[in-house]
Amino acid sequence: MYPISDLLMFGGMLMAAGAVAGLLAGVFGIGGGAVLVPVFYQIFGYVGIDDAVRMHLAVGSSLAIIVPTSIRSFLAHRQRGAVDHDLLKGWILAVPLGAILASVIAAYASSEALRAIFAGIALALAIRMIFLHGRWQLGTDLPGQPARFLVGTGIGLLSGLMGIGGGVLNNTFMTFYGRPIHQAVATSAGVGVLIALPGLAGYVVAGWGDPLLPPFSTGFINWIAVALIIPITFLVTPYGAQLAHKMSKRQLEIGFGVFLLVVSGRFFWSLWG
Repeated sequence: MYPISDLLMFGGMLMAAGAVAGLLAGVFGIGGGAVLVPVFYQIFGYVGIDDAVRMHLAVGSSLAIIVPTSIRSFLAHRQRGAVDHDLLKGWILAVPLGAILASVIAAYASSEALRAIFAGIALALAIRMIFLHGRWQLGTDLPGQPARFLVGTGIGLLSGLMGIGGGVLNNTFMTFYGRPIHQAVATSAGVGVLIALPGLAGYVVAGWGDPLLPPFSTGFINWIAVALIIPITFLVTPYGAQLAHKMSKRQLEIGFGVFLLVVSGRFFWSLWG
């Protein structure tokens, strides 16, 4: 039994993470998982959850929170008319397929493997955000099929393994092909919905009946963490969407890139320690 003071601290940390994740969901069109997964990993470790399922639980719980956050963000951006609906329609099968494949891999992957995947992708994204902003453009329009389908599946797969909504990956893809950043951000919110819904179901199945899971968990989803954070992200996300349409992205990209560098370093250190 944990002291009340510790439980209150855990709750406060989770709610603070929810506020940051919700704001990022609106600003970047992401589900906030890049913030939530490392925070969950730390907090779950602090309360004594076994390391064998700690990262799995962090990723799965993050995906559960991304469901309402992404829907809220998508609706906010759609009201502004910035969403590329044609791209989303073309990815209705591709992105969920990738997310389901991610949950299958997670069912057999070790905690170390998931941390290495998260750290590696986070490092690559951080380098791109900080040092390669606006330097690469692969074309003037998005590629056709089957390349577009494969990209959608890849975004779903990598995002599902990281517990993120796919916003950073989709923003990179769309801007590489000349799409405006605000359209990429708005469309990414819809991509998050396509990832989170099948990802949630997949992580429930992948962790079903694992004896190492803490109470109030269904598979690799911990409902206490989900219940604490969802209301906050739901309230904060529209404010992030407003900011996205009012301000330059460069300083935000640098800040988020630095955050990803720190998170990546933390996970790499945990693998070597």
